[in-house]
Amino acid sequence: MTRPGFTDCLERVRENPHAAQEDLIFLLNNESPKEDALLFAAAADVRDRYCGARMVLRGLVEFSSYCGNTCHYCGLNRANGKAERYRLTPDEMVESARLVWDAGIQTIVLQAGEDGIAAQELADVISRIKGEHDMAITLSVGERPREDYALWKDAGADRYLLRVETTDPALYASLHDGRTVETRLACLDTLQELGYQTGSGFMVGPPGQTPDIIARYIRFLAQREYDMIGIGPFIPHPETPLAHAKTGDLRLTLRTVALIRLTSRNAWLPATTALGSLDQDYRVDALRAGANVVMPNFSPADVKKKYEIYPGKRCVTEQTGACAGCMAGLAMAAGLELDYSRADSLKRVPV
Repeated sequence: MTRPGFTDCLERVRENPHAAQEDLIFLLNNESPKEDALLFAAAADVRDRYCGARMVLRGLVEFSSYCGNTCHYCGLNRANGKAERYRLTPDEMVESARLVWDAGIQTIVLQAGEDGIAAQELADVISRIKGEHDMAITLSVGERPREDYALWKDAGADRYLLRVETTDPALYASLHDGRTVETRLACLDTLQELGYQTGSGFMVGPPGQTPDIIARYIRFLAQREYDMIGIGPFIPHPETPLAHAKTGDLRLTLRTVALIRLTSRNAWLPATTALGSLDQDYRVDALRAGANVVMPNFSPADVKKKYEIYPGKRCVTEQTGACAGCMAGLAMAAGLELDYSRADSLKRVPV
């Protein structure tokens, strides 16, 4: 059974990316498997129409677990004295990029905590990778000055991921000590101004988040025209202030993915590792709800376990590159073609 008005509401959101706040809240506040199935099918149809029926691969390299921040939800925060810290050398980062390339994947994602890496050191790594491989480079290293972003862009970086987690000032302040959402958003504006293909996103289910807040952020993401949007459930880490909070709701997370697909249409949406790190692997469910990117981990095997944003992270015991069969299985289960290409932004011509 579906609620009165459900079909009309879903059709309004499907046909108008500038969805009304009340329509998004109505679709988020659902307890019906039938409604979920219809929502997810609509999102998958929009994905196939605007992006193609494909699952794109990005090779992920987590090059440092050091971080100077104290985000209340993250196991990498500097207050966690039990975290195992590491930092790959430039040679190790370049070698990891070679492994991504040898696997046939044409995009590498270089991710780290906000560890203060010297801007020129990272620029040199970017230049070396670009000199050896015709691959896209995505960075995810947090808030930095404009001149650092510009230096990395000039060195050859193509994309940048900077998740906001929430645009609600009070909720943001409750999750981050001494930091403001305004600074985060200013960084995203700078990245877009510099010509980066820019990604953002948020977690679903931290304490204090409401369907109204989620709906407002879905509308914000659509208005900003981000090229990539990452959504995953909140997973409490035992060595953080939110250790005893509840894990984010799976079905609400999947509904959020689907609604972002309907409203942001041709953005790249990962089936995030967090969705694969719950009681079972739910990445295929995200793909069936409109996601279209998966990021296999190419970090060296001896450091994968140390990059613990949340506990129970998937795919930390396999040897690097051992997940090719898993990726093919995910794509097949979701009815999607496996795509190894750069898969640049569908929203604009890359600068």
